[in-house]
Amino acid sequence: MTTEAIHWSIHIPATIIPLADLFIRLALSIRVIMRKRQYGVTLAWLVVILLLPFLGAIIYLFLGENRIGDTRANRAKESLGHYHNWLKSLPKIAPVNWSKLNPELKPIHHQADKLIGIPTMDGNHLELIEEPEKIMRAIIKDIDGAITTCHLQFYIWYEGGTADEVVAAVIRAANRGVTCRILIDSIGSKEFLKGKKIKELLAAGVKIEEELPAGFFKALFVRIDIRNHRKIVVIDGKIAYTGSQNMVDPAFFKQDSGLGHWVDIMVRIQGPVVEALAGTFISDWFLETDNEKVRSRSLENDIKHVRSIANIHHQPVAGKIPVQFVPSGPSFVPEAIHNLLLTTIYSSRKNITLTTPYFVPDESILTALHSAAQRGVDVCIIVPEKNDSKLVHFASQARYENLIKNGVSIKLFRGGLLHSKTITIDDEFSLFGSVNLDMRSFWLNFEATLFIYNQSFTKELRKVQASYEDQARTLELRDLADRSPLTRFFENSALIIGPLL
Repeated sequence: MTTEAIHWSIHIPATIIPLADLFIRLALSIRVIMRKRQYGVTLAWLVVILLLPFLGAIIYLFLGENRIGDTRANRAKESLGHYHNWLKSLPKIAPVNWSKLNPELKPIHHQADKLIGIPTMDGNHLELIEEPEKIMRAIIKDIDGAITTCHLQFYIWYEGGTADEVVAAVIRAANRGVTCRILIDSIGSKEFLKGKKIKELLAAGVKIEEELPAGFFKALFVRIDIRNHRKIVVIDGKIAYTGSQNMVDPAFFKQDSGLGHWVDIMVRIQGPVVEALAGTFISDWFLETDNEKVRSRSLENDIKHVRSIANIHHQPVAGKIPVQFVPSGPSFVPEAIHNLLLTTIYSSRKNITLTTPYFVPDESILTALHSAAQRGVDVCIIVPEKNDSKLVHFASQARYENLIKNGVSIKLFRGGLLHSKTITIDDEFSLFGSVNLDMRSFWLNFEATLFIYNQSFTKELRKVQASYEDQARTLELRDLADRSPLTRFFENSALIIGPLL
């Protein structure tokens, strides 16, 4: 080979590779801009793409767009058609007499109804259950009393302790002829899906579906970090649970993390709103499988068939609490829970207390919190002192200084990893469920939230929040003053990609 040929063989790759990288960055940057997403999300992806040669493009292609796959997309389209037709029957079940409630609450109900289609239903009985042991025991007791169906849906199912006792209860139910269905997230429950307990459940005839299956080859075609984060239990279509508790025993779960036990809360529900949770579970079920051949009939008959096999029926009045169930996620209205949270914060007049393990809000949520504090609302945010995500820790801490300066109280919980997701407003209204105060919960995850329009329940939940405050220390500005320049750099760097966390 001549000296000139060697010269060109060296320079051709050196020229092509940078040009290819430049073309990929420009093309993906244009694509990101044209997606018209939230400003913070757009900026975060531009930073990733432009600062990380090739790697940024790969990350975006895997995680940058809400691809759920053609099969799932077709199922979602068909399932949502059934779901929305079923929703039309709900307004007649247990209408609320809004004249007896604070008139400022009705617009929130209207907005949620407009976005999701599930109205507020009156006549519910709610029982708060704080301790994981009591939560598990209550679920086991209801499973043991089941006659027709047991439906359980969790992001994380982890072997050990009382979680194994729940497995045993489900097997007992299946053995006496109860139809048992379990939905578990592919990533959140990956260890359980490989364990021995799932084999025991399947051997007993329990129907199990892995939600949003993930893997390397899947990642080539779908976005694998879109997860189903809901925690729902429905027994006989009559009793339901939801909240923050995964199917784990805290004494066995992540004990090597140094964070202590996870602290959770659930609510046991009876009354008309149970139907909304039951319908959402079965809608998720048929997004994963069509083994029960639901889609071979007319729309009306399909819905009747689903009601029959899933035990979805109108429930009688069981109490006096108006509740609106708000499921959210990519297959619904993606911005629903974010917009409703904004309305909730702006509606506050006296006080608002929020508990969350992950606090990475966008600018609009921050502005709403600042605005509430500035107009005299007592705003309190309770988060764990130690977090299982360093990125979240840094991104959260970057926001604390301005929040405190604007009058927001930040409480750092010391009794473990506070995992409860609760909001109380003016001692009259509360939000309760699986939604974290981060962009993943707002835009990517499938979540479940109860909007509870009741003073008594809200005051009861407020007492639980107060117990969290008793185990927390108040973060002061002086606590943040001594942060090193390196720590501040990490915080601000994490803040840039905060919309992607």
